[in-house]
Amino acid sequence: MAKTANLNIRIDPEIKSGAENLFASFGITITDAINIFLHQSLMEGGLPFEVKQPRYNAETEAAMREARGILSGEIPAKRYPSAKALFDELNLEMEGE
Repeated sequence: MAKTANLNIRIDPEIKSGAENLFASFGITITDAINIFLHQSLMEGGLPFEVKQPRYNAETEAAMREARGILSGEIPAKRYPSAKALFDELNLEMEGE
């Protein structure tokens, strides 16, 4: 029976490089890190961390709803004749807060 098995995965090169650098700072390879992850998953009987949707504050959630509405066409996008007009309105909003 083989002592190891190969696992081939596809990953974004930038993510791979960042992970290699991170794990190297701990003195381990990416293979070591994956083995640790898999062992911990088996010990936990699932993912060794909580998986959940990120929660945003009310203002951020409202902005995301507005952006989705604009993208879907449900909310008309504001238009400005110039950058100055945009900044003037933003300045007025800032003064009102």
